[in-house]
Amino acid sequence: MATAISSVDAQGRLTSGTTALASNMETFLTLLTTQMKNQDPLSPLDSNEFTAQLTQMSGVEQQLLTNDLLTSLVAAQSAGGLDNASNYIGKEVTAAWTATSLEDGKASWSYELAAAADKVKLQVVDSTGKVVWEGDGPEKGIGLHDFVWDGKMTSGDTAEDGGVYTLKVAATDAKNAKIDSQALIRGRVTGVEMYDGAPYLVIGDSILPLSTVISLNEITEKADNDDTENPNVPTEEAAA
Repeated sequence: MATAISSVDAQGRLTSGTTALASNMETFLTLLTTQMKNQDPLSPLDSNEFTAQLTQMSGVEQQLLTNDLLTSLVAAQSAGGLDNASNYIGKEVTAAWTATSLEDGKASWSYELAAAADKVKLQVVDSTGKVVWEGDGPEKGIGLHDFVWDGKMTSGDTAEDGGVYTLKVAATDAKNAKIDSQALIRGRVTGVEMYDGAPYLVIGDSILPLSTVISLNEITEKADNDDTENPNVPTEEAAA
């Protein structure tokens, strides 16, 4: 299976490769100079072999320049990733991500059902993989639903703030057939952070990779004086 390489890893490898190439080039020049100084006057260095060696040296120089260019591109890509991610700040997003922290005695998720369910089972799992709470989902209809865990564990204890928890969802229909479902994080993006060269979004008590975002929406704020249900219509007395 292919493994993604972060910009930090790529830059580190390029730097290491450039150092090795530079060292090899210095060694090559030293050997070539020594060879020319100590060649047999009666049997000088073959011109074809000498040309081949110079060509090899030119190739090393070209590789050094290429590595410098790649290093610059990687650095620019990292900066661009942060700039692009900053455009998400203030937007409402939905992400295929399940990890969030318990803060002020609550942790919030959303879950999505591909069809109306007869049973929806939710499980809250701690950072060690242990199920600390399980119960029925509050909504069973098709679409998106919200769930807030109050930190009360099945054991009767209360979880401490700061712990990281994930949500698992399992749904079935009236015939006990599995219904596609997934746990999600939804909310307003309040910040952006970089980890290992990749941008992460801050949403409530969650920090998640930008790559997990599956929906992005503008937040439309209603004006304070926008009362569509009770419009400010002048009374007969005021109009008189």
